[in-house]
Amino acid sequence: MANDGPDSKKVLIIGATGVIGQHITEALANAIASFDEVGIFTSPSTLQKKGTLIGEWKNSGVRVHVGDVNSERDIKRAYEGYDTVVSALGRNVILTQIQLIALAEASSTIHTFYPSEFGTDIEYGPSSATEKPNQLKLQVRKYIRDNVKKLKVTYLVTGPYSDLYIGKMGGETNAAGSFDVQAKKAVLLGTGEEKVSLTTMEDVGRLLVAALLTPTSNSERILKVNSFTTTPKEILAEYEKQTGAEWEVSYTSLDKLKELEEQAWERKVPFATVFTLRRIWTEGGTLYDERDNEKIGNPRVESLEDQVRSAVRQQTKPPNDNGPFARIGSAI
Repeated sequence: MANDGPDSKKVLIIGATGVIGQHITEALANAIASFDEVGIFTSPSTLQKKGTLIGEWKNSGVRVHVGDVNSERDIKRAYEGYDTVVSALGRNVILTQIQLIALAEASSTIHTFYPSEFGTDIEYGPSSATEKPNQLKLQVRKYIRDNVKKLKVTYLVTGPYSDLYIGKMGGETNAAGSFDVQAKKAVLLGTGEEKVSLTTMEDVGRLLVAALLTPTSNSERILKVNSFTTTPKEILAEYEKQTGAEWEVSYTSLDKLKELEEQAWERKVPFATVFTLRRIWTEGGTLYDERDNEKIGNPRVESLEDQVRSAVRQQTKPPNDNGPFARIGSAI
């Protein structure tokens, strides 16, 4: 395994308590012995709301920096002494990264930056440039390519999070694909035979740690990684196997999915993005001839069986039992 770039030994995570940020921070906390320092940057309000979780990380050796992500002074102060920044900011604040990147570029210590690119590949093909959910991330990439000269930038492209793809949807989004363990009902997308590449949220953290431990001298590195590739029908078969029951199945065709997507954007509902992303995935926008897992040491990843087992446990746990997901939470 090549080690021809600067080492990431002191890592700062921004967006550490978000949907994917929690898994990334958890993985880094578990691997803290491999680094000289791991820190997070969070706001005073988040520290108050998620104090228990942050306290657990602090007890494991993670440093906690508190401030305003929009404050140049606070960010500069947090950056002091770190060599790598990992951004896990959510879609709604993704452009905040432009200032974070500019300040990292000007920093005397930071040499590596991981933008919040976890999820769907925003440069998969020619049509990616016009997809609505990609626009803000594309602006960030353009800023990096036009302005960054010093930093090494790694994009960790994971594709869809399997935890959400194989989970239970509700309301109008049920038609965008759903697996309901209690009701033994599934809504499959397309014909049910279209392949989709998925990464578990825990594996996003593991793969990120592996990437950090595999430095590069390239100014830009795009790593396309995953946990497994499957189909809606294969997911259903695994659910039926693990629950010992035959499920009731319906389908949302690709044409119907496109219709629902168009209607959602016309109505300007917040879940319009869900329909667009699931249409992209059903069209094959997650598939590649090769994966880059081996380039970062081929870390252990979860299987479809593992994910379904977790989903069954999550959907059937008692109402007052927070279970193993209490710290991580869920979102869609």
